Amino acid sequence: MSIWQKAIEDALVVTRLNIERFDGRFPHVGEKGGPYTLNDNTEWTAGFWSGMLWLCSEYADDPAFREEAARTVRNFRDRMDRKIVFDHHDIGFLYSLSSKAQWILESDEEARKLTLEAADMLMKRWRERIGIIQAWGREGDAQNGGRIIIDCMLNIPLLFWAHEQTGESSYLRVAERHARKSRRFLVRGDGSSYHTFYFDPATGDAVRGGTHQGFADGSTWTRGQAWGIYGFALAARYLNDPEMLDTAARMALYFAEHLPEDRVAYWDFDAPATTDTKRDSSASAIAACGMLEIVSQLGESDERSAALTETAKASVESLIRNYSTHGDPQAGGLLLHGSYSVRGGDSPDDYTIWGDYYYLEALMRLERGVPGYWYERDKIVTATAD
Repeated sequence: MSIWQKAIEDALVVTRLNIERFDGRFPHVGEKGGPYTLNDNTEWTAGFWSGMLWLCSEYADDPAFREEAARTVRNFRDRMDRKIVFDHHDIGFLYSLSSKAQWILESDEEARKLTLEAADMLMKRWRERIGIIQAWGREGDAQNGGRIIIDCMLNIPLLFWAHEQTGESSYLRVAERHARKSRRFLVRGDGSSYHTFYFDPATGDAVRGGTHQGFADGSTWTRGQAWGIYGFALAARYLNDPEMLDTAARMALYFAEHLPEDRVAYWDFDAPATTDTKRDSSASAIAACGMLEIVSQLGESDERSAALTETAKASVESLIRNYSTHGDPQAGGLLLHGSYSVRGGDSPDDYTIWGDYYYLEALMRLERGVPGYWYERDKIVTATAD
């Protein structure tokens, strides 16, 4: 049994117990080293639990995973019908890993219809004058009316997918324009990134880069860097764009070159590294998935592939050995030492459901070549799945 397979088997045990523990509710983050806080599908993170269940259902011959995954999709149907908390761009996180996953795995037409409704909901956040998908708040919001954040790069695959499904050009136009604007204004010349960039809502003029969760406006928040690595890689796949792929690779190499000795990131690459500096295990899990996606497109002949494959595998192995709850079936989650917001003091060293999801996705990529639910499976390239 490979180290990846053993880690997946451990994850199955915890996830199976969590189905009972959560009892139809959705995990968000841990608090003060304790178990997950739960909600009734009101947070931006709810889709990650659904995605974990679908991954488990792909791996294990256990109907409990599939049944609970389908139950979450019904809950997402209700959330859409009741329009519960959609004043943000994380609609891609919510529906790519829930209803789109069900469509990909089961060709369920109702799941496809729901996912297209989610894409239409995300399209409502497009601000034509500025040329961006507004990250947070309502249109015209004084503070966030002209703001993009790098996290959106993992939400726009929903729009690329919707274009493929329907042929409707507006989905592609919005996703591509947002991706290119993000590449221009969020990614720095050395491959590092801003977390957020603000534009004047009235004129569309660029104002400044900054941060919401990072150490400083000019620093590189590691989870934001990871969102960019994976997001630009997915944009490259959908657009068949070498420039986007090169951007993803540059960001990934920057991430790899700034990791500490154990290959798991601190919460910000520019935060002073001391014995008390918080890690973000979730950032390394996301980045590992992104690196494996990049390599699947670059191919083994590209000289960058070996370095990125080595980093991804070393990071995931360190997550297993040093940060996971492996061997503890009573653990509340899979990954320890994730940080939601160190800057804001919100769960700075706890479970994060997105960390658990990307950890499991990375393991599934390494063990079985299963890439999650960001694109249709006929787009899979498996040259480096082992």
